[in-house]
Amino acid sequence: MTNNNNIFNSRRPLIAILRGITPLEAESVSDVLIEAGISIIEVPLNSPQPFETIERMVKFHGENGIFGAGTVLREYDVYRVKEVGGKIIVSPNLNTLVIKKTKELNMYSIPGVFTATECFDALDSGADVLKFFPASLLKDENFRALQAVLPENTISIAVGGITENVFQSWLEVNISGFGLGSNLYKPGMLVEEVKVKAQNIVKFYDKCTRG
Repeated sequence: MTNNNNIFNSRRPLIAILRGITPLEAESVSDVLIEAGISIIEVPLNSPQPFETIERMVKFHGENGIFGAGTVLREYDVYRVKEVGGKIIVSPNLNTLVIKKTKELNMYSIPGVFTATECFDALDSGADVLKFFPASLLKDENFRALQAVLPENTISIAVGGITENVFQSWLEVNISGFGLGSNLYKPGMLVEEVKVKAQNIVKFYDKCTRG
């Protein structure tokens, strides 16, 4: 049922969610993120010209990062992400058709889930990672209960209202990683500011996970 294709192999389990990013920022913002140690990057489809942004990141960085789309709601959009070189498909919801199309195209599937039923439906459909969203509403102690019934090798990330201040409490209940949105990037933010935020987040994450 679970997929052993682990997106986090040799990469920190931190996903940058760049909602609102423009194509002109594609190279500069992704560059400072990857340099800081965050090399999995999601461009939500409700951003300006998201497919162009993803394509520019892919061409600029090659295999140094894993890029893809968030807020993917339709099978058609999975094709479009694949065409521009994206490798990850992230959704806020559970749509088994989107998951199956993602896996058919050999991409990483990260659907949004909240309940045990959604978790198992997602895994049965081939999801690589479960995105618990919104994590701020679910809370770490409730994730602990869900995690206890999931298959042992399930990869899970917390997304929604996540800051570095909650890393430790979520890691203590065995979350696999985190999706970072407005705490890391907001439209109009200077590249230097994104760089500093990314460096601080990575430093904090490494401190939490060190021995």
